[in-house]
Amino acid sequence: MAGGSAGAGGAGAGAGGRPGPRLDGLFLRRFLRLQAVLFPGWPSPGALMFLTLLCVALLEQLVIYQVGVIPSQYYEVLGNKDFSGFKTLTAVALTLIVANSTLKSFDQFICNMMYVSWRKSLTEYLHSCYFQGQVYYSLHVLREDIDNPDQRISQDVERFCRQLSSMASKLIISPFTLAYYTYQCFHSTGWLGPVSIFGYFIIGTIVNKVLMSPIVSKLVQQEKLEGDFRFKHMQIRVNAEPAAFYRAGRVEHMRTDRRLQSLLQTQRELIGKELWLYIGINTFDYLGSILSYVIIAIPIFSGVYGDLSPTELSALVSKNAFVSIYLIGCFSQLIDLSSTVTDVAGYTHRIGELQETLLSLGRKKNNSYSEAKASWDLDGHSGEDPVPRDTAFLLERMTLSVPSSGKLLIKDLSLRISQGNSVMIVGNTGTGKTSLLRVLGGLWESTQGSIKMLTCFGPRGVVFLPQRPFFTDGSLREQGLQMMRELCDSWSWLGWYDILSPGEMQRLSFARLFYLQPKYAVLDEATSALTEEVEHELYRVCLQLGMTLISVGHRASLEKFHSWILKLHGEGRWELTQREKMKRLPVGEGC
Repeated sequence: MAGGSAGAGGAGAGAGGRPGPRLDGLFLRRFLRLQAVLFPGWPSPGALMFLTLLCVALLEQLVIYQVGVIPSQYYEVLGNKDFSGFKTLTAVALTLIVANSTLKSFDQFICNMMYVSWRKSLTEYLHSCYFQGQVYYSLHVLREDIDNPDQRISQDVERFCRQLSSMASKLIISPFTLAYYTYQCFHSTGWLGPVSIFGYFIIGTIVNKVLMSPIVSKLVQQEKLEGDFRFKHMQIRVNAEPAAFYRAGRVEHMRTDRRLQSLLQTQRELIGKELWLYIGINTFDYLGSILSYVIIAIPIFSGVYGDLSPTELSALVSKNAFVSIYLIGCFSQLIDLSSTVTDVAGYTHRIGELQETLLSLGRKKNNSYSEAKASWDLDGHSGEDPVPRDTAFLLERMTLSVPSSGKLLIKDLSLRISQGNSVMIVGNTGTGKTSLLRVLGGLWESTQGSIKMLTCFGPRGVVFLPQRPFFTDGSLREQGLQMMRELCDSWSWLGWYDILSPGEMQRLSFARLFYLQPKYAVLDEATSALTEEVEHELYRVCLQLGMTLISVGHRASLEKFHSWILKLHGEGRWELTQREKMKRLPVGEGC
């Protein structure tokens, strides 16, 4: 351990200066990146279901066309009083209706299965990025620009996949139906029919694009406020007991209602913007029905069908009306999807932004790990003294500041922690004791200097015990306490934070530590909720098991378990003392 003379992260950027999410190139890029996750290759479950849906949708459209021309055939057989043809046509109609109903049901079934498959793929992908290394820690603690990551992964992904699956059938069949019914409309009405309908659709698309853009950004804002409101209730649920002791109900009621009012105000603004979109959608829907009859009327009044009998003309009008109305209906369906598209766009921006941040943090962590691993090669110290194999941590002129504020905590700290030389870190609140442990654990990065962890994490290396014990939602066996078999068998699942006191949780943390028996134990006030007698016994067992301790604590009774005392004074100043001799080390000395 080397001493020195007492010396004199990344904050997340706010989103305030950025433009709001819109239907633009950024949306398209994010959407395509998400599609690469949903359709990773061939043959994938998503791709196979998508192909199956396309086949079912094509068969459905074929049946729909046959059902659509049946009224014109009824006009003909009824006009000719053909009873035999009437019976045959009725039987065919019933068969087509049953087939159409079956195909529609399979269409919906496949869409629902695609929703489940997409949600599985996208959620598992985000989980793999989220839990890579300590990315989840950096996202929650060191970044401020991504609100409610838990909501984006659980709720936004679910809604994105559900809305996208509801659009899938209409979107994949649209190119085929538009091409086919455009040809049929041209064959029935000439070039005027298709040109009029396409022009009508282009105008409708432009109008809807203008109306949709402000809705997307407002939807993103609403989802953020939804997450904030839910988080407030979760905060009260987790801290119900201390809040009750403080009699904080009235204050929390007021603050929770304030978040609710902010959410409701945004929802009112969103509803107001959606009103104009719905007016546009409904107007184009009803105008489309009139346009179809205008297209049909043009060839009739121009004398194109002047040689047909009334019965034949009725059948022809019925067939042409179906073709024109269905073509307009195809375009109207796409326009009607405007509200769904705005939802998908909003969720795409939120999930895409999370994806970009997770990938960025993951690359940063990997690069830091690669650089650190390259610098940990203990065999290649040209001209330098090799680091002993029993060293766990090596700090060389390390300077540490708070990532969010830049406040200086420690300056030019040189330290070597080796086996058998326990270190106790002391100092007033806010001087950087826990922050130093975060650096040792790789959660924070130093501002200057180098930090090397020269041992592994786990039973043969180092184990950290943070201030607040962590237990997963499982049995004692799943907490790493397999030796407590009688409890493991009876307590199959419990919410440990609800039934255990802070002192009991700290005891369980030490039980886990004794079971793992690492070489090094980093303890961040790990006995603060225990009595001095229990604390003494736990530390004694740690030393008895051969552990080297790096402890943060305030009780003077802990000093006897350590060889070195590192005292932090704040503002970068520190001093290192060897306990046995109780003297301050001059610059350059160490163990």
